[in-house]
Amino acid sequence: MGRQKGERISLGRDDAPRPLSPFGCLCPAREQARLKTRVVHGDTEAWQRDPAFSGLRRVGGVDVSFVNGDSSGACASLVVLSYPELKVVYEDSHMVRLQAPYVSGFLAFREVPFLVELVQRLQEKEPGLMPQVLLVDGNGVLHQRGFGVACHLGVLTDLPCIGVAKKLLQVDGLENNSLHKEKIVLLQAGGDTFPLMGDSGTVLGMALKSHDHSTKPLYVSVGHRISLEVAVRLTHLCCRFRIPEPIRQADIRSREHIRRTLGHPGSPAQRQERRQKEQRPKACPGAPAGPCSLPEDCGRDSSTDLKDPQPGFQEQQKDQQSEGSGHHEDSDLWPPSPVWVQSPPREEDL
Repeated sequence: MGRQKGERISLGRDDAPRPLSPFGCLCPAREQARLKTRVVHGDTEAWQRDPAFSGLRRVGGVDVSFVNGDSSGACASLVVLSYPELKVVYEDSHMVRLQAPYVSGFLAFREVPFLVELVQRLQEKEPGLMPQVLLVDGNGVLHQRGFGVACHLGVLTDLPCIGVAKKLLQVDGLENNSLHKEKIVLLQAGGDTFPLMGDSGTVLGMALKSHDHSTKPLYVSVGHRISLEVAVRLTHLCCRFRIPEPIRQADIRSREHIRRTLGHPGSPAQRQERRQKEQRPKACPGAPAGPCSLPEDCGRDSSTDLKDPQPGFQEQQKDQQSEGSGHHEDSDLWPPSPVWVQSPPREEDL
């Protein structure tokens, strides 16, 4: 069942005081498993069952950008775009201080509370602009335990959510190996896909070529209250460039907010752990009987939810800072002479 009208979005915590771990809950593994039981699989809205998505008017996107040199200082951003025009009708960006450590597989406990607060603010200030679906920079059921950041945010807001990742999270036997790369080469046109089937026989998501000129696919997975087929189609329809416009605009605005607030550009979410070479995520141990923080043997593995820094990234950012720009723009990038609806593409968008 969905939220009742006027009901405040819950962060998914009991009211009774209990000793908490740095993740803000008694035990993140148990809390994750509890919230996972609330995921709704499949389409729940009338517009999702319409071939033309008639009735869909507002699409949201969220992003968290980090302050350069600060592992906990960040900016959380929510944008709402009109559909199908993909024009920004609402934006909200706030500087935040992340308290929970980054641990592979538990990214949501670090970032989602701030994204939920942004949705709460929108609900209170402009309820008529509430998004009918959220696109999240991260994974949904394509996750070590089938409950990524898009699932977590969807359950806590009770909004349909789609996970859109830039890199393959290697779980359930999925590997970014030669066979996977061969499948990518076979994606010829924007909208082409292939399924991501794990060793369990479950299709965890789809690799999507988001536009004709992109050489890198997106990895789309279900978050909450939406089918995979609808999630993939809508993601493709939201792509002017490689990255879906709701996520792209949230990223641009979060970095620009950092620049305006602190006087220097923000960067895509970076963590020391994510600068290592992509690794397979380690299995989460069983939750202990009593209160706990996350056991150390969970490991601080690298995650593929967000884009890794590219070679020369720091030098590029220094150039951006001297130019007073929070994000890279290059008018020579494809398409050569577009009519800009919002913002021109950056290299990472293509």
